[in-house]
Amino acid sequence: MIKRFLYSQKVAPYVFVLPFILVFLVFWVYPLGSSLSMSFQKVTLGQDAQWIGLDNYTKLMGDKTFFKAVANSAVYMVLTLLILIPFPMLFAVLINNKFMWGREFFKSSFFFPALTSVVVAGTIFRLMFGEMEGSMINSILGIFGIEPMKFLKGQVTGYIALVALATWRWTGVNMLYFLSGLKNIPDDYYEAASIDGASAWQKFTRITMPLLKPTTIYVLTISIYAGLAMFIESMMLWNGNNSPKNIGLTIVGYLYRQGIEKNNLGYAAAVGIVLLAITMIINLSQLAFSGMFKKED
Repeated sequence: MIKRFLYSQKVAPYVFVLPFILVFLVFWVYPLGSSLSMSFQKVTLGQDAQWIGLDNYTKLMGDKTFFKAVANSAVYMVLTLLILIPFPMLFAVLINNKFMWGREFFKSSFFFPALTSVVVAGTIFRLMFGEMEGSMINSILGIFGIEPMKFLKGQVTGYIALVALATWRWTGVNMLYFLSGLKNIPDDYYEAASIDGASAWQKFTRITMPLLKPTTIYVLTISIYAGLAMFIESMMLWNGNNSPKNIGLTIVGYLYRQGIEKNNLGYAAAVGIVLLAITMIINLSQLAFSGMFKKED
């Protein structure tokens, strides 16, 4: 009876999808519901929770440090998007070229940084961008007669260090996404374009870019989330969650500060809900703008 039930054509699809549904409910819906409930309460460890309504959100709207964290995350997100979409796409096109030699070597070389622990990578980059004259970046600047710089104590130079770390870690990953997209483009299109006398630039703009649109939208979506949710990179680069004048403070870093360091879990939950709302609004807007929600004719 049970075997006949499980092998039923009507029941089988639900059996296969059940594990995903359970994981989704337990590890996403339930935590989200709990966080939403906590955001309307004053929650501290060792004390009973108190319902305070919208007080956490009202306080958040007047919190200058929170807006500083939002601005930092937004700038970081934009800078990484400007680098981690066009350059990986260009590298993927170059490596996918049939005349490219050593393509497997370059694939491995670009992807290798993603396998490195972010803790190790952050520590190495902190030493590279150190303020001492003998640090790697300052040594290179010294060759050109430039005085040593305190990269991690300035807003702009701090962004340079953060974006450099992100570029080093994630260029190879995004490049592999674009390589996968390129594999789905038939060679016949390029051969026909060559017969018609199209240049390499015309092939790229008229064939490659339009047909890579689904991959580009996917990379854009995950990059927006990654940019706004960045935390460990900043924490390791400044060796803690307290950068000078909060130049490296991110939204998740501020959540960590309130929830873990200050034991203000309700307020931290409100920060998390606002982060989710910001991420959803930006991603849904760009998906709508790109036409992903339009019905095909």
